[in-house]
Amino acid sequence: MKIVAAIPARGGSVGLPGKNIRPLNGIPLVGRTVRAARGSRFISDVFVSSDSEQILSVAHKYGAIGFQRPDELSGPTASSESALIHLLRNEPSLLADPPDVLVFLQCTAPFTLAHHVDQVVEALLSEDATSAISVVDDHGFYWEVDEHGAGVGLNHDPSLPRIRRQDISARYRENGAVYAMRVPEFLETENRYCGKTILVPLDSTWIEIDTSQDWDIAEAFIKTEPFTGAINMDAIAPIKALVSAFEGVHTDNSVFVSVDGIESIRCNRSDEMGLDLLIGRGTDLLMLEREHSPLAAARARKLVMEFRSHPYDKKEVLNEWRLAKGLEWGEIAFIGEDISDLPAMLACGLSAAPCSAQSEVKAQADVVLERRGGQGAVREFCDLLISRKLLGN
Repeated sequence: MKIVAAIPARGGSVGLPGKNIRPLNGIPLVGRTVRAARGSRFISDVFVSSDSEQILSVAHKYGAIGFQRPDELSGPTASSESALIHLLRNEPSLLADPPDVLVFLQCTAPFTLAHHVDQVVEALLSEDATSAISVVDDHGFYWEVDEHGAGVGLNHDPSLPRIRRQDISARYRENGAVYAMRVPEFLETENRYCGKTILVPLDSTWIEIDTSQDWDIAEAFIKTEPFTGAINMDAIAPIKALVSAFEGVHTDNSVFVSVDGIESIRCNRSDEMGLDLLIGRGTDLLMLEREHSPLAAARARKLVMEFRSHPYDKKEVLNEWRLAKGLEWGEIAFIGEDISDLPAMLACGLSAAPCSAQSEVKAQADVVLERRGGQGAVREFCDLLISRKLLGN
């Protein structure tokens, strides 16, 4: 069975101009959605349909296949269905090998994770449905106004004693995140709710971004829930070691040079305290750099981290270190900032990048941190490992 994902993303936005490429915690909304789709174990290809070359360029960096949408399907009144149908009927690869299932994702739901996509697809297939949509539980008290202007309870009787909220029959609200449809029925009806539609409650938020106020709420929320679009945090193996690059992670990439040519750097004391917490829990620590920098080596000694370097193959050095420690790849967490970090990062069980990291690195990282390199990014990741109880020692 062939399953692909489609992400319609217009260049114009009335409520919040440019929102689809606006970075939330360092990652553009379209990038977040592509990451979630690519992390799904069901999806083979991810397509982004847009009238904006800028959006398509950003989507490509995060691993999506760009598809140019015509102007007549890109206005504020154009439906998402019209963009999806145009993609299915015009993208050469989909015409040559049509998909069985289309997963429709929206950039306005920035907290969609890979396992959310998997849940909706699994439900569609297991329930023999023709469409499935993601929802969140809603146990609120609902009212409407009658013809006389009076309030009327919809899911409760206000004339009776007040019942507990948890005793109200659950209602479900679309969270605008994931829609899955069997392609033949979708093309026939031209409606995302085609045939037997099932609801799939997710452990997700209701937040959808359409206005500047929505954006402010999302920014506040993400500070308490670090974004992990490519991995299910609950499925991570216990972490027994933390490996980090030095430049751009412990520093902000600045170098201070005296008149005598002596170089110095600036580091963040909170990173040191975060690593102390991991040492106290028996976590192995390694600093991994491209060159043997006396500054990096000195900082590693101060932080009680082992230090290794390699000019072009950090993964090889890391592999030797992990074998000597008796570690599995899945037991290692890695913080990287530069493209040279990617092979080692991708081999580890959990990867992170400061929000100041290169875009290619953020696109591949499991976690993009709120803080910049040299400004507490390491401490933030240490706190995440501890608060999520991810440490295995």
